[in-house]
Amino acid sequence: MAEMRTKKQLTHQRMLEAAGQSFRKNGFAGIGVDGIAKSAGVTSGAFYAHFGSKGGAFEAALKAGLDEVIAAIPLFRTAHGQAWARKFADYYLGQAHREDLGGGCAMTSLSPEVVRASDNIQAIYEDGMAHIVTLIAEGLEGGTLDERTARAWAFLSSLIGGLTLSRAVGSALVSDQIAAAAKEAAVGAAGRAV
Repeated sequence: MAEMRTKKQLTHQRMLEAAGQSFRKNGFAGIGVDGIAKSAGVTSGAFYAHFGSKGGAFEAALKAGLDEVIAAIPLFRTAHGQAWARKFADYYLGQAHREDLGGGCAMTSLSPEVVRASDNIQAIYEDGMAHIVTLIAEGLEGGTLDERTARAWAFLSSLIGGLTLSRAVGSALVSDQIAAAAKEAAVGAAGRAV
């Protein structure tokens, strides 16, 4: 029985990853259940058994994507100390991340989808983003908690906006210029990190 449960969990994880990549790359309207199921190597019936609907898969993929960021920030803080915000910005606006639409950050790729989503999805997004901002604010030095929270929102907004703009242009040179400017704006907004 434990073997079957493990296989089911692995299948669910594979479908969740396929859904996340598909929604990030194609948008909610740009991919159907059949396409997600095919990329996960399962039937559409298996997909519905795990998620209930395409909307259910989007909700799960959104949560998983935000959880990736929630897990990453403490790792950056531990690995890079006071340089963590710059290192995070370097990664976030780096060429590899800019070019990886399907595997890139859910904050950037899924935010436009959330704008058009249900109140429930928007609440999930808001909770996840608030958690991310809290983690960022905890890694900043100086000022009140409200001031560090405002700087965290500015840091995050610069990264997300910069990634969006740098992906939207056709020129590699302009993409690099946008990324460099957004990175400096983000790090400047964050201020000193701890």
